[in-house]
Amino acid sequence: MATRNVEPRSRVERPEPASSGTLTTSEETADRETLSLVLEQARTGLDGVGALVHGYHREDGELRLIAVDGISAASAGPWAELPEGHDAAPAVAVRRSVSVWVGGDPLGIGATGTLSVSLPGADRLVGVLSVLTAGDGEPDEVHQSFLRTIARWAGVHLSGRPGAPLGHEPLGPERPVQMGELTSALAEAVTARDVIDAFASHVLPPFGADGLVFYALEADRLQLVGALGYPREFLRAAQVLPVSAHATILDVVGTRVPQFIESKADFLRRYPTESPLSELSPKEAWSFMPLVASGQVVGVCVVSFSEPHPFSDEERTLLTAVSGLVGQALERARLYDAEHARAQELQRGLLPRTLPRLPAVSAAARYLPAGRDTQVGGDWYDLIPLSADRVAMVIGDVMGHGITEAATMGRLRTAVRTLADLDMPPDELFGRLNDMVRDLGEDSYATCLYLVFDPVARTCSYSLAGHPPPIVVLPDGTLHSPDPSPDPPLGAACPPFDLHHLDLPEESLLVLCTDGLIESADRDVEQGLAQLRQTLSRAAARTGQFGPADQAGDVRRLEELCDTVVAALLPDREQTADDAGLLIAHTRCTDAGDVASCDLPEDPRAAGQARAYVRRQLADWKLDDLTLTTELLVSELVGNVVRHAKGPIRLRLLRSTSLTCEVYDGSLTTPRIQHATYTDEGGRGLQLVATLSRRWGARYLQDGKCIWVEQELPVRSQPQA
Repeated sequence: MATRNVEPRSRVERPEPASSGTLTTSEETADRETLSLVLEQARTGLDGVGALVHGYHREDGELRLIAVDGISAASAGPWAELPEGHDAAPAVAVRRSVSVWVGGDPLGIGATGTLSVSLPGADRLVGVLSVLTAGDGEPDEVHQSFLRTIARWAGVHLSGRPGAPLGHEPLGPERPVQMGELTSALAEAVTARDVIDAFASHVLPPFGADGLVFYALEADRLQLVGALGYPREFLRAAQVLPVSAHATILDVVGTRVPQFIESKADFLRRYPTESPLSELSPKEAWSFMPLVASGQVVGVCVVSFSEPHPFSDEERTLLTAVSGLVGQALERARLYDAEHARAQELQRGLLPRTLPRLPAVSAAARYLPAGRDTQVGGDWYDLIPLSADRVAMVIGDVMGHGITEAATMGRLRTAVRTLADLDMPPDELFGRLNDMVRDLGEDSYATCLYLVFDPVARTCSYSLAGHPPPIVVLPDGTLHSPDPSPDPPLGAACPPFDLHHLDLPEESLLVLCTDGLIESADRDVEQGLAQLRQTLSRAAARTGQFGPADQAGDVRRLEELCDTVVAALLPDREQTADDAGLLIAHTRCTDAGDVASCDLPEDPRAAGQARAYVRRQLADWKLDDLTLTTELLVSELVGNVVRHAKGPIRLRLLRSTSLTCEVYDGSLTTPRIQHATYTDEGGRGLQLVATLSRRWGARYLQDGKCIWVEQELPVRSQPQA
């Protein structure tokens, strides 16, 4: 058998420009849409190798090839021009004015025969429609009748009214099916929901139909994609159906031939043992149509009526034809939906699944992927607990979309967490991040905001790299919007970065966002920030964000505030072109009674004074169970300062969900755990600290450092949620 020269199945080629032929029209676009629909439906309906349309030129009695589908124009070259007396199937069909099947493979593409049928116009013959068949023997009468029906519609549409609706007579109570509108709507459809909406808007009204079900075929099961006009109990039962359990659908999928059932009596006559699902349907008539794309059945579309409905030949043809277009659109949309879902899953996998509930901060966040983009974005946020109940908040946006940008975002988020654990101030942390982004390449950039909240000092410090500044919502509902000069984005900046400071009252809301939330095609950043501030002010006054509540209730109110902001700033999320990130944190300052500190002398007496201070303070806090361990820890830390560092020395105790002990000194020397041998007299101090505490670490200040350790509180001393 000859090699089959096949082009993409959805492609329609015009071998030569239409000149003075019968099919030439002043509406080239409508002409092409009609040819595309006719050829696709003819080839798909007969499961052919390819399909062709010839125009008939009465003046010289020739057939001239004007469009092909499924094969290349070069493969159809031997039939580019056919005299009326030729023995090829298209020419025989013209002479006899009937459908003609001629066996063989005249074009050498692997066909078994050619079925041709003339295209009768309103008052003259306009051409021939041919399908190069692949099955054994001549197509049966059902398939030949199907091809003749398509040819009748195509002939009238092409010859007399090329710009007219698909149905040249009104089909229903409203208006005829507008082929151009439907084709445009399906071409613009991105998601499966868009395809269903386009079909419902442009097809159901002309037929007077009031029900629609779309199924996607997955292996041997049908997955409900969408439906209209059915009760909930029916849809619950119809979510997933084995193809074999529904005889009607089994016939449609197996034969690729639509089934038109005009009444329940007709249904029971054809399928007396149908599944109980049919009994739940409130409909009285149905059109079951296979959705075919790329030569495969990809789903089933069911158009239904609440009253018995006799289907005319024209209605059957139109529904069959339209289902071919819908099959292609649905396959494309399903691929988009699947890719979009995978992209969102990847993006969310790179973000924190939950935000921690911390003593000084409750928070809620939103990540909103671009509605019209299957690629992952580079927006991220995080909430990182630091020592002494301090909290780091970060939000950023890697410029661009795609796997590379998502990977960069993942690297930056990991780097921020690592550097945050070292208790770096925001400006120094940005210096490290900037170097990292630069190393990724010249085209790598990221905007970022990194903020550290200190509940004891009641301040927050932050740095900006090309990012919108934070917004502070005060307890009385007023807003404070700092307007510092941001540094350039990471990857484009030259350190040092600026460090900014804010004083906070007892409670505040800190709002951080990416530009995707506030900037759009019809709104610049300043307008978006103004709208965000207005929304926050109204919401804070209305919902009482600062009222009494436990931590769970606090988070719940923040979640509701996030939803309010998103609804106001992104009312049509499906149309957004950029990702958006939002982080809202409720800060709570530490009560003065939960902090105690004292200065210590720079001599060996310091350790004893520190132990005495710990005993008195823990007795006041009723934490006597921790006294012995805390004395050991403080004695070791203060002793290290006296032996290896320099003063001034200060001890601070912080009571929260844990007990934190901090020792400050004037040295920048880094403490390290040593590996002491059995014969060493020292070197085990920090090993003891690590063993007795939950965690420990160091942070560096402008004039020295702080060594801190944390211990779990006894259960009875834990604060109640």
